[in-house]
Amino acid sequence: MKHLLVYVFLLMGVWTSELSAQEAPAPLQEVAVDDLGEVSDAFQEHFFEALKQKAIENYEKAIIALKACEKIQPNNPVVFFELGKNYKFLNDLDKAIDNFQKANRLEPNREWVLQALMESYYLNKQYEPAILINKELVSYNEKYYDDLAKMYFELQQFDKLIVLLDQLDAELGITEYRNSLRQQIYALTNNTSAQIKTLQESISLNPEKEMNYLNLIFVYSDEGLEKEAFEAAQKMQQLFPTSKVVHLALYKFYLNKNRTEDALSSMRLVLQSEEIDTASKFKVLNDFLLFVNENPKYEEDLKQVAALFSEKENTPEIFQKFGDYFLQKKEKVQALAFFEMGIGENLNNYELLRNTLLLQLDLLKFQDALKLSSSGLEVFPAQTLLYLIKGAALNNLKKYNEAQEILTFGLDYLIDDMDMERDFYEQLSVAYSGLGNSSKASEFKERTNSIKKTEN
Repeated sequence: MKHLLVYVFLLMGVWTSELSAQEAPAPLQEVAVDDLGEVSDAFQEHFFEALKQKAIENYEKAIIALKACEKIQPNNPVVFFELGKNYKFLNDLDKAIDNFQKANRLEPNREWVLQALMESYYLNKQYEPAILINKELVSYNEKYYDDLAKMYFELQQFDKLIVLLDQLDAELGITEYRNSLRQQIYALTNNTSAQIKTLQESISLNPEKEMNYLNLIFVYSDEGLEKEAFEAAQKMQQLFPTSKVVHLALYKFYLNKNRTEDALSSMRLVLQSEEIDTASKFKVLNDFLLFVNENPKYEEDLKQVAALFSEKENTPEIFQKFGDYFLQKKEKVQALAFFEMGIGENLNNYELLRNTLLLQLDLLKFQDALKLSSSGLEVFPAQTLLYLIKGAALNNLKKYNEAQEILTFGLDYLIDDMDMERDFYEQLSVAYSGLGNSSKASEFKERTNSIKKTEN
């Protein structure tokens, strides 16, 4: 008689539950070797092959080997359990569930089988049967209650979930995870008073956790309870005097109260903070952008905080976003100021380069356009538009000879763009006119007009 010793090690491992990610399951109980009964040499050979193939992620081959085991011993629960795991790895959840069910029928009430079955139901979005299995599992370990809570949440059975959370809080004590679920429920059901109460309980539970205070401030703000929100922010600042996170709330209050210097101070602290994410920092900048839109005298301050953000986060694209904002408002001077700040940090951004140059021409900043287009051509030597812009800038600076040379050179890169071809001819006409070559100027003027007639 030979026993499959490897099965002991197979069942001693720790499951990584997709469902119970918030808390690792306890190690599974060791299974007695004698529980497996007798296995033949052929069975053992196929089973070891299945384990080997599964270990190298050849799940299809593992299944073939396990099917051979099934032919030898049609009612071995170990085989069905392993088949279920391999089908689960292949995301064939219907077959995984079928095999876990067979394993459970042959050897009922094994925790690891029930857990695998529950997880497969959950992944297959079959929440009701998953809940039924879960109610069996909680007798093994209280950790499975958190899985039950998550499934109630998925089904949006919020009444049942609240009852469960109340029960667990009474029996096991309050936890941050369950409080987090409560907050989500109250937010989804617009139960603000309950949400505020839960956040206050979270603060009592974990008074050292800054985000609980910040979330409470935001809930107060969303409800228009500005006085309560500001008081909560001030209390948070007292409790965490070195905190940067609190300034995510304070800057907004200061802006609303026209305490601009305090708001700027808070924003700078936010932008310099390592613990605050980029998305939150961008929201701060966006709020200040809206403030500057109504208070243009603070534009220079906006540039300073935007520069600070770009330097800290290494995101020069922020200037392009601000430039686009002002451009949509047809405030070209402000837009150009941000475009120029951005292109100074990121010359490789062709879209930003093009927008900056076109605005420079539009605002008659020809010397700046000449300098930037020359730099741009070093990075994008085949971009025809850059030759055209440089030629136009040179013409406006009365450097006609250089304009004629660069425009003629740029024409070699032009392919099937009638609008740009017409613009090149128009600028060449200007250049030759400036050089006193009226014959060439007339020739290119006629070419310009001929393209216009063709388009019309």
